[in-house]
Amino acid sequence: MKRITFFTLFLVFTLFLTACGGTATTETPTATTPPQPTATAVVVPTEEPEPEVEEMPANSIVDIAVADGRFTTLVTAVTAAGLAETLAGEGPFTVFTPTDDAFAALPEGTVEALLADPQGALTDVLLYHVVSGAVAAEAVVGLDSATTLGGEDVAIAVQDGNVRLNESATVIITDIVADNGIIHVIDAVLLPPSMVAEEKPSIAEIAVENGNFTTLVAALEAAGLVDTLAGEGSFTVFAPTDEAFAALPEGTVETLLADPQGALTQILTYHVVDGAVYAADVVNLSAAPTLQGEEIAISVDGSTVYLNDSVAVITTDIEASNGVIHVIDAVLIPPTIAAAMAEEATMMTEPGTIAEIAAEAGTFNTLLAALEAAGLAETFAGEGAFTVFAPTDDAFAALPEGTIETLLADPSGALTDILLYHVVDGAVPAETVVTLDAATTLLGEDVTITVSDGRVLLNDTVEVITTDIVASNGIIHVINAVLLPPGE
Repeated sequence: MKRITFFTLFLVFTLFLTACGGTATTETPTATTPPQPTATAVVVPTEEPEPEVEEMPANSIVDIAVADGRFTTLVTAVTAAGLAETLAGEGPFTVFTPTDDAFAALPEGTVEALLADPQGALTDVLLYHVVSGAVAAEAVVGLDSATTLGGEDVAIAVQDGNVRLNESATVIITDIVADNGIIHVIDAVLLPPSMVAEEKPSIAEIAVENGNFTTLVAALEAAGLVDTLAGEGSFTVFAPTDEAFAALPEGTVETLLADPQGALTQILTYHVVDGAVYAADVVNLSAAPTLQGEEIAISVDGSTVYLNDSVAVITTDIEASNGVIHVIDAVLIPPTIAAAMAEEATMMTEPGTIAEIAAEAGTFNTLLAALEAAGLAETFAGEGAFTVFAPTDDAFAALPEGTIETLLADPSGALTDILLYHVVDGAVPAETVVTLDAATTLLGEDVTITVSDGRVLLNDTVEVITTDIVASNGIIHVINAVLLPPGE
């Protein structure tokens, strides 16, 4: 059409010029025969289609936002993200529109950070405010949620007559109708759930904040493992409570803290499994390898999970940013450490020698003095084994007056004979003694043994009053009188 119009105007203009091109004298036109058209073809311009131009809504969502004056930050953000044309298009859309005040309420620097990432976070936030279709307020209040153009849902609830989105933003104006949709004004900026997922504290932070793991935290600090359990992970930690540590034998914690890079680190890393293993998976395992290198045995009895058959899991699935915590009621000891501790405990609790036990008892002072005088103290402090029928101080005191002094005056004679008459070679427990009629002593003379009315008697008159005091080099049976060899 444009070309046809131009051609027509051109012909008119040409004719006009031709008409004006004659002289000023007016001549009477004479009749002439008009020229006949020749056979030459006349090309008539063809009409070409005009390019289609998309008609924009006369009063789009963007137009309303720009004209209102309360949405300048939103308009700036939409423009920066390249979404202005989209929201000015046909739609229809429903836009939950935050005011300038809503943007201003965001933490300082948030808007600037979003504008610095227009195709990333900013676009995600903006699209999270837009729902496809025109959803009027009367329809909104009937929904539990709405899916946004960002792909994530906005939760919708009616509370005290107000419509709340994600429990954080209130709809303050509804149903502003545009040619391409509806605007609902809100008093806060909506952030997609994927952007506002709460950052959980680390395993170490949870242990510190909880208050029930002060000993564990102190141990981790001493071993230099706090940074590890505050790092990226992920880990599964079986965490003993303060009560669990307190139940260890007295002095154990102090001993471990004195060796932070040794046994302490071994024990702590024995409580840690690589990766996050939740309770639902733990119950399906028979064992789990630890960072220490040895395995923890896992068993289930009823509804309780036990580690190494004795340590109960009392709380499960405490989630951390770098793993998961399961609380246990006792400290786990690696098998190798347990064996070493048992050996050490055995050494620490191993009974003393016959001489040491007699000295510690406090009731064998005369016997010890006699052994010392006779030069036998070292014998009964040696390897043995011996069985000693040990007379008490009261037993010696019952001897005739002056007897002890006489014996001490002849230490290598009568005193040695009497002392050796109280000793049998080898460790003979009470259950064996009662089966004997006699026992040969180191003196070479026998002591007769009888059992009468539940009493064990030596030489028919001396009673065994206490049995089976175990020493490292034999056994002590306490008697109530001094044994005298035949002929003494």
